[in-house]
Amino acid sequence: MNDNNKPADDLARRCADVMWAADHAAQWLGMQVDAMAEGRAELSMTVRPEMVNGHDICHGGLIFALADTAFAYACNSQNQVAVAASCGIDFIRPAHAGDRLVASAVQLHQGGRTGLYDVSVLNQAGDVVAQMRGRSARTKAQLINEDSE
Repeated sequence: MNDNNKPADDLARRCADVMWAADHAAQWLGMQVDAMAEGRAELSMTVRPEMVNGHDICHGGLIFALADTAFAYACNSQNQVAVAASCGIDFIRPAHAGDRLVASAVQLHQGGRTGLYDVSVLNQAGDVVAQMRGRSARTKAQLINEDSE
């Protein structure tokens, strides 16, 4: 995903910065925000040894956490606070300790209050690890008060 300088993408980056400052879970998991654009987000995470389950693969809940976080950043990229209404994930292949996972979220539809997003999680080889679809619900709040800027 290429960041560019159009105003909507600049706003998306600023929204991500506001979210990141309070996103202790993503920080604790070692996630990084790699790219932001209107309706899009790309986050990454390296699978650490403590993220591996009894089958010697990354715990599915942690892959979901990465996908869900990319989804959150994408659906909040337009400065309208949004939360997940529902999500479904398909695990395609395992991830292992040391793998670098990248979750790319893209907006498929954004209505007045509800949105639909797809998230692909790939490993460093470009193989699909998981595919998630999320539905968002917007509140009336904004992340950034643009009137005060």
